[in-house]
Amino acid sequence: MLTTPPFAPKTLAALKELGICTLEDLQEIGAVRAFLLLKASGLTVTKSTLWQLDALVSGVDVRHISEERKTELGEALKNHPPVAVFPSQSDMEAFMRLAIEQARQSATLGEVPVGAVIVYQGKAIAAAHNTCIGDHNVSHHAEINALAAAGKALQNYRLEDCDVYITLEPCSMCASALIQARVGRVIYGAAEAKTGAAGSVVDLFADKRLNKHTAILGSILAEECQSVLQDFFAAKRKAV
Repeated sequence: MLTTPPFAPKTLAALKELGICTLEDLQEIGAVRAFLLLKASGLTVTKSTLWQLDALVSGVDVRHISEERKTELGEALKNHPPVAVFPSQSDMEAFMRLAIEQARQSATLGEVPVGAVIVYQGKAIAAAHNTCIGDHNVSHHAEINALAAAGKALQNYRLEDCDVYITLEPCSMCASALIQARVGRVIYGAAEAKTGAAGSVVDLFADKRLNKHTAILGSILAEECQSVLQDFFAAKRKAV
């Protein structure tokens, strides 16, 4: 178990709240990500905390961390993808199920079944699905439709304090829109091996050349989300 010392009591408590309770937990997450998670949780931390985290991960005395290593850690911080503390698993699954309902609505209309839900202050304020075929508009993916609805609800095209739940990993068009809207957190279900822009094909959210605002978490109810897609395409093949 991690202890005090080497960490201050508040730091230790914050780590445990994040589920980082043992050295093995810390090694799995890594010193840089753990440091960023502490910051995201609202804790005020200094670089000395990062040095201590790295020392534990590396199994060395913190006094022996070289200036070169500290520089490397500073670069890793600067280049790390956005990090956030995500909602509880039960909350994420509840909102993802709302997105799955939207995906099923999309399927009944003959649209590729993808659904999206946008949450603000713990409440769903927008829900949408693909309408590209019906609207004769290639841009009307679930995410784009949901962003438009949320913007109207909040009277703001910036959605910094919102979470977006999507049944399928966003494509590059939708990832760009989510980044432009400065969405805080994106939670998706199934990965998209052909067009996914959150890591499967490219990762626009981690591209340091772009404004980095959005933290990503995938594989929430992934099997259920994938099943909706598989059932839809299986039915289409049978109909041919």
